[in-house]
Amino acid sequence: MSSIIPKSKAKGTDICAFNNYYCIIRSDLGCYMQTSDLNKGSDISIFSLHPACQNGDHYLGDSKGSFHIIKGNSCRRVTDLSTDSNAVVYKLHPNCQGGDHYFAAHRYFYIIFQEKGTLRVTTDMNLDSDAEVHTLHPDFRDGLYYWELHHIKLFGMCFSFLKPASEWGVEFCQAPYLGKDRHTAVYSVHPDVLNFLPGGLSVTKGPAIGMWENIKTIKNDSNTPVTWQKRITKKVGYNKAKMTQITHNWKIAASASVESGELAKLIAKLQFSFSAEYGGSHVSTENESWNEATEEEEQLTLNLKPHESVNLWQYKLGLGQESVLFCRDLKITSEPNPPTEVPLPPAQP
Repeated sequence: MSSIIPKSKAKGTDICAFNNYYCIIRSDLGCYMQTSDLNKGSDISIFSLHPACQNGDHYLGDSKGSFHIIKGNSCRRVTDLSTDSNAVVYKLHPNCQGGDHYFAAHRYFYIIFQEKGTLRVTTDMNLDSDAEVHTLHPDFRDGLYYWELHHIKLFGMCFSFLKPASEWGVEFCQAPYLGKDRHTAVYSVHPDVLNFLPGGLSVTKGPAIGMWENIKTIKNDSNTPVTWQKRITKKVGYNKAKMTQITHNWKIAASASVESGELAKLIAKLQFSFSAEYGGSHVSTENESWNEATEEEEQLTLNLKPHESVNLWQYKLGLGQESVLFCRDLKITSEPNPPTEVPLPPAQP
């Protein structure tokens, strides 16, 4: 089943809450998404990530208007991820190091240690002030991402976590306290938000598929050898029209360093590089043409024996039923079945 890549396997990726918005951090894209509602996909905007704010291990937003970026055993506090404004770096207390997930709400910081099944609460990650340790309810231990939620009229303070994909798709849970399984609410993640999450395209579009397409079959039906010489036409490049649809409801900030078409292209390239477990093909497409697909001609000369037939195959990559990238590779075979090898190099880990 296609799935979202968990934070533990996607360095520089996280979800956090900030000033009544939710931010999805994608360091591999060099930007982050902001939305006021993960379920409805409301008010989606895309902002650049300042280089100093990229590749963190964890991201969290506090109630005082700051982001905290944890990298190793230190933390960088900034007021703006795009500009790195008012940056301050501080050391994490040894008790606050090595957590699997971090988030903040009001004046508290919360640290989840999934293997231990514990939740550490402190008012200061540098001093470990007012620290408490709670047992994490078993039903809340398998989250892919955790973040805080500040305003729920019925329950007051709530926490959220993204669940592994199930037969219901990708969902997130909200609970008033992670130590007890009570009043848990479950919501689906809007497709416009899913498209930005690593692995999300495999959920909204379908898993990546690489295939050889037969673009021409040539036969010599005569009893004598013949030389076949013609120009064949093939499509090469990227199906821009299909992929840019995923960004139609995204507002790209004027200060962002990427425009919507380039962002959609980068998201697709990364999706193909992911492993099959997360709906990818684990291939590198860096050497392929990512310009908008065009028709190209190629001159071929073939010597055919009597009653011989050959097949021309072109390799392409798709997501679900949609063809996305038409590769340059052509292969000629005498067999009616498509080739089995993958002509693209494996993606680097």
